[in-house]
Amino acid sequence: MRRVVAISAPILAAALLVASGILNAWANRTVSDSLIWLPLTVTCTTVGALLVLRRAGGVLGPLFLFIGVQIPLVSAVQAYVYAALAHGLAGADWAAWFFQASIGLSLSLFLIVQLFPNGRPLSPRWRILAWLTVLLSATAFVVPALGVVPEFPVNFPGIVHPLQVLSPSVAAALDGFVGMMNAVLFAACAVEIVVRYRRSSGDERAQLKWFAAAAVVAATGFAIGILTIQSGPAIVFALLTPLIPVAAGIAILKYHLYDIDLVISKTLVVALLAVFIAAIYVAIVVGIGSLFGTSTSPALSLVATVLVAVLFQPARTRANHVANRLVYGERATPYEVMAGFSERVADAVSTDEVLPQMAEAAGRGVGAIEATVRVRLPAGLERVEHWSSGTNERAADPWTIEIAYQGEIVGDLTVTKPASDPLAPAEQDLLRDLTSQAGLALHNVRLTEELSIRLRELDEQAAALRVSRERLVTARDAQRRGLQRDIHEGPEHQLLEIGRRLEAVERVEELDPLMDQANATLDGLRDLARGIFPPLLAEQGVVAALLAHIRKVGANATVEASPAFGGRRFDPDTEAGVYFCCLQAIQNVIRHADNAPCVVRLDLDGDDIAVEIHDEGRGFDVAATPRGMGLEIVQDRVDALDGTLEVTSAPDRGTTVSIRIPVRALETVG
Repeated sequence: MRRVVAISAPILAAALLVASGILNAWANRTVSDSLIWLPLTVTCTTVGALLVLRRAGGVLGPLFLFIGVQIPLVSAVQAYVYAALAHGLAGADWAAWFFQASIGLSLSLFLIVQLFPNGRPLSPRWRILAWLTVLLSATAFVVPALGVVPEFPVNFPGIVHPLQVLSPSVAAALDGFVGMMNAVLFAACAVEIVVRYRRSSGDERAQLKWFAAAAVVAATGFAIGILTIQSGPAIVFALLTPLIPVAAGIAILKYHLYDIDLVISKTLVVALLAVFIAAIYVAIVVGIGSLFGTSTSPALSLVATVLVAVLFQPARTRANHVANRLVYGERATPYEVMAGFSERVADAVSTDEVLPQMAEAAGRGVGAIEATVRVRLPAGLERVEHWSSGTNERAADPWTIEIAYQGEIVGDLTVTKPASDPLAPAEQDLLRDLTSQAGLALHNVRLTEELSIRLRELDEQAAALRVSRERLVTARDAQRRGLQRDIHEGPEHQLLEIGRRLEAVERVEELDPLMDQANATLDGLRDLARGIFPPLLAEQGVVAALLAHIRKVGANATVEASPAFGGRRFDPDTEAGVYFCCLQAIQNVIRHADNAPCVVRLDLDGDDIAVEIHDEGRGFDVAATPRGMGLEIVQDRVDALDGTLEVTSAPDRGTTVSIRIPVRALETVG
C-alpha cells in the first residue's frame, strides 16, 4: 500500500496539473496560471514519495504528498470554474466553493515545520501547537465553506456562494481571525525551530541548518513579494516555497540513505544537460532563425544537432563536475574516494608511505578534521600514523572502525569530523568499504613491522652473543692463567724439587720420602684435573659430583635433590651446565658471603630443570650492585642452554640464585 501511494501521488498530481492547463486554455486563460505550481508540486510529491518509500521522517512523507496533490487539485478546480463560466457548464458555484474552502488546508505546511525532521513534536508540551494547527486548518476550511469571505467575490465575480450559513459579517470576522492566527502560528513555528536547534546535536543539528536556511529564504522572498509585486504572494509562494521540501528532503535523506547523493548528483547532471541542449537549440534555431526570417529551416536544426553531438561529452564532464561540487562540496564522490584510495595504496613503495596515505585518503574522503590509522603488532606494540586537515574547527566525537584481514583484526581507523558536520551513515558505509580494501595493505605493513622487530631482536641477540663470547674467552683465559699458576706453584715446583733431591740421593733409604712426595704431587695433579672436568660427573651425575666438590673445598653447603631429579640422567652439556653453575654459585658464597650456610636444591618442574642456590650471607642490593664475573659466567652458561637466571637478594637477607634449564634428554638411572 505504501508503495502504491508513493507512486500514484506524483502521477495524480501531474495529471491534475495537465488538466488544469487544458481547462485554462479552454477558458482562454494563460496556461502559466497552472504552470507556476509545477515546482512546488514536483518537489513536494517527489520528496514525499521518497520519504514514504524509505520510511524516513515519520508523518512528514504523507504531509508532503498531501500538499503536492492538494495544490494541483485546487488549481484544477479553479480552472474548471473559469471553463464552466466560459462554456456554460454546470457546477461552477460548487467548484468555486470547494476552491475557496480548500485553500485553508495549505496550513499543513506549518505542521511540516513543527514536526521536522523526525515527524514528532519537540516535546509533549509542543503537541499543543500541532493540535492548534490542525484546529486552525479546519477552521480555515469551514469558514469559507459556510459563508462568503471577502476573497470569494474577488476570485469569482458573478458566482453565488451555494452555502451561506454564516452571515457575511461573521464570515469576514472569522476570516480575519484566521489570518491573525496564521501570523501567530508562524511566529510560534519559528520559536520551535530555534528551540529545537538549540537542543539538537549531531545529525539533527545539521538537518535543521538545511531546513532553516530554506525557510528563511522562502519567508524573506515571500515578504518582499507581498510588498513589491502586485500578484506577489501567489507567484513568490509558488516559486520559493519549493525550497522547503527540497531542503527537507536533502536534510532527511542525506543522513539516512547511502545512495541519495548519487541520485541527486545524476539528477543535476541530467538537468544541466537538458538546459545546455535547450540553450543551443534556442540560440541557433530561434536566434539565428529570427535573423534570417525563418525558424523552421532543416539546416539550422541539423547544425544544432551536430553542435550538440560535438559538445555533449565536454558538457557532460563539466556537468558532472558541477553536480559533484554542489552535492559533495570540496570532497570527492564516494567512487572517486574509493578509486583514489586504491591508487594511493597500490602506488606506495614502502610501508612508511602506506599508512600516511591511507589516513589522508580516508580523512579527505569524508571531510574529516583528523584521521588516524593504527596497526596492531605483536607483544602489545602498535604503529600509528596521523593525518590532520590543519583546521581549528570544534571536533565531534571520534568514530573508529576495526580493520580485519581474513578474519583477524590487524588495526583500526579513527576519523574525527567537525561538530557542525558529524559523520553521516553514508560516510560510515564509505569508510567501511575503504577498510575492507585496507585489510591486505595493513596486513603487509604488519608483516614488515614484525620482520623489522625480529631483525632488531636478532641484532640484539647477536650483540649479546658477542659480549657473551668475549666474557667466556676472558673467563677461559683467566682460568688458564690460574691453572698455569697452580701448576707452577704446586706440582711443577714439587717435581723440580723431587728431581733435585734425586740427584743428591746416596742411600736407598733416602728414596722413601721422595716416593711420598711424588704421590702427593700426583694427587695434586688429579685435583687439578677434577677442577677442569670431574670424572665423577660423567660417571655418577650432578649430585655425586657436587657432594665431592663440597667435601673437597670445605664449603658449608648441602645438596637437596628431589627423587625426580636424582633418578634421572641428562645429556652431558645439560649436566655440565648445571654442575658448573652450582660450583660458581658456591664459590661466590665462599668468597663474598664468608662461606655462609648454603642449600643447593635440584628438582624437575615439568620440562625444566629447576636449580636454586640459597645462602644465608649478608646479601646485597641487586639493583645498585653490578654483576661480577662469576654471575656473568653463570648467565652465559644458562643462555647457552636456552635457560633463565634470576638473582634475588637484599642486605642482611641472604641471596638466592634461581636457574631454569629446559630438559633435552632424560635417562632413567639404574
